[in-house]
Amino acid sequence: MADPARARKLAVRIRQIVSAAIESQIKDPRLGMVTVTDARVTSDLREATVFYTVYGDDTAVADSAKALASATGVLRSTVGRQTGIKFVPTLAFVADHVPDTARELDEALERVRHADAELARLREHATYAGDADPYRHPEDDDDPEDVESSSEQRSAS
Repeated sequence: MADPARARKLAVRIRQIVSAAIESQIKDPRLGMVTVTDARVTSDLREATVFYTVYGDDTAVADSAKALASATGVLRSTVGRQTGIKFVPTLAFVADHVPDTARELDEALERVRHADAELARLREHATYAGDADPYRHPEDDDDPEDVESSSEQRSAS
């Protein structure tokens, strides 16, 4: 077992190397605008997962995934040369859906902000349908008018 700090440092280094290599070495026409967002290395330093996003539609994402799968050997050898470690971890590329989820959340929050603004605008000129405070309070029970009317009702019965 390797030190977790070493695994984190190696993951950061792999992310840097892979992103630079994709930009400069990989000339596959299927490769779109790929951004490496994260890399994670297992604690035994044998496997590395590289997360990426692609700017474009679903076909661009699928084509970029194929291009990265075909370039895995070149990228792994580049990582091995630049890190100088004894055993180079295998690379697995995974499409990162976090930016899509974040964009959906931002859109939902914007819709809620508009709904709140509309509700606040409607609330500015709103009035109560009945009394502003429809509840009974103990001090209301001590009204002299209520006492007189209740005593008259008792004497009538």
